[in-house]
Amino acid sequence: MRKRNKGRKFGREKDQRIALFRSLARSLFIHQRIKTTEAKGKELRPIVEKMITRAKTVSLPNTRILAKDLSPRVAKKLINEIAPTFKTRPGGYTRIIRLGQRKSDAAPMVFIELVK
Repeated sequence: MRKRNKGRKFGREKDQRIALFRSLARSLFIHQRIKTTEAKGKELRPIVEKMITRAKTVSLPNTRILAKDLSPRVAKKLINEIAPTFKTRPGGYTRIIRLGQRKSDAAPMVFIELVK
């Protein structure tokens, strides 16, 4: 029984799951909006929001933690360009827009984007 086990596994091992979400977060910060499945979007949202919250307070430890999870170039973009736009916002940095089902396997698709 799955008692109090949080999160979806996506048929991947832990390191593959972490790599998947790092890649999705990196793409979201570069493109501001990505198309993915609903389950991946819902799991990605808290990860991205925690990264943005960390980037709002500029310090060396926060920069290093973000550069570890993202690439240094994307971490710099997050800290210098994206986080200042959310300075006064207390949370809710992302929006999920449902798109309907994918044609091939009928997986529910969504856009996840950064709120302007």
